[in-house]
Amino acid sequence: MKKYENFCAALSNMKEMYRYKEPYDNVVLTGLVGLYEICFEQSWKMMKEILEMHGYEEGATGSPKIILKTAYKAGMIKDEHIWLEALQARNNVTHSYNQKIALGIVADAKEGFYQMFCDLKSEIEEKWL
Repeated sequence: MKKYENFCAALSNMKEMYRYKEPYDNVVLTGLVGLYEICFEQSWKMMKEILEMHGYEEGATGSPKIILKTAYKAGMIKDEHIWLEALQARNNVTHSYNQKIALGIVADAKEGFYQMFCDLKSEIEEKWL
């Protein structure tokens, strides 16, 4: 399944963010934000495809927020709150020219979002594929 493979590749790339420590130069900071953004995008698109395959009609809308809420109701994700925080961080990527915002996204990605993605990968492999 292509979207699952894309997500796995993005997650593997995102793990690279742990190789970098503050202070980040602008190029590294921008790259780290990009790693998070790509992984988030691939995660919700994969969830959408899998939910549709399993008959969840809500998956057809295309809205990331609705996909996350549907995935939570379906038991695909366990913590709706952290996923909605991750969505907000993804939405803030457009403001990552602001160093404070960019640093916050990277810190949140390292402290919680990366593990959230790993948990999703495990759940998908165990129960959804």
